[in-house]
Amino acid sequence: MSLNNVKALCFDTGGTILDWHTGMRTALAATGARHGLSRNWAAIANDFRRRSLKLILNHGEHAPATLTFDDAHRDALDQVIADNRLDVFTEQERRMLWWDTIHGLTCWPDFPGSLARLRAKIMCVSFTLLSFRIIIDTGRKNGLSWDAVISCEAIGKYKVLPEAYRTCARFLQLDPGECCMVACHNFDLNAAKACGYRTAFVRRPDEWGPEGPPDPEPGPHHDIVVASFPELAERLGA
Repeated sequence: MSLNNVKALCFDTGGTILDWHTGMRTALAATGARHGLSRNWAAIANDFRRRSLKLILNHGEHAPATLTFDDAHRDALDQVIADNRLDVFTEQERRMLWWDTIHGLTCWPDFPGSLARLRAKIMCVSFTLLSFRIIIDTGRKNGLSWDAVISCEAIGKYKVLPEAYRTCARFLQLDPGECCMVACHNFDLNAAKACGYRTAFVRRPDEWGPEGPPDPEPGPHHDIVVASFPELAERLGA
């Protein structure tokens, strides 16, 4: 992909940058162990992820947005706890799971060095469903320096609503065609492309743990497909 007309890389962050599955699975297992519980914690972590995404995707479409992704995480965890007979989890433990664990997630190890390389070449923005606080806290933990953070929390329209992508470009004072969405999810990239963005698919085969991602194969229409962030930096001449 040529950089001639692309002035900003807009990164999905929740799964493309952060290893949410390992963090959530580990925290659930540790909490369960304190109560002598044995469950399929990997499957429960993925159920938590699906439910939280269901609550937040397209939020604000028909009425003003009332949730942040932190709210969605809290509500999804309550659902998962009820369905998996985990009512023994205390309020303190629940907050540790939906707040402390998520805000303390570790990023994929190939990202921090690649971000520094890419920022030397082009504007790099976290454009995310996640709340501002999640991006702030995980950025500080992982030593990530974004040029900007654009959370759908500020827009009031959540991906994959077209207004989210158009507003992100407007905030950056760019045309959509000058933005490249970077993600490991076809649904995010497809919505961005429909709004005029260029798209880059970065494979994250371990995002959902042993279960594997729901859409591991990139669509044929993406401008660039890579297996890692160092490869993305190389392809972009960073």
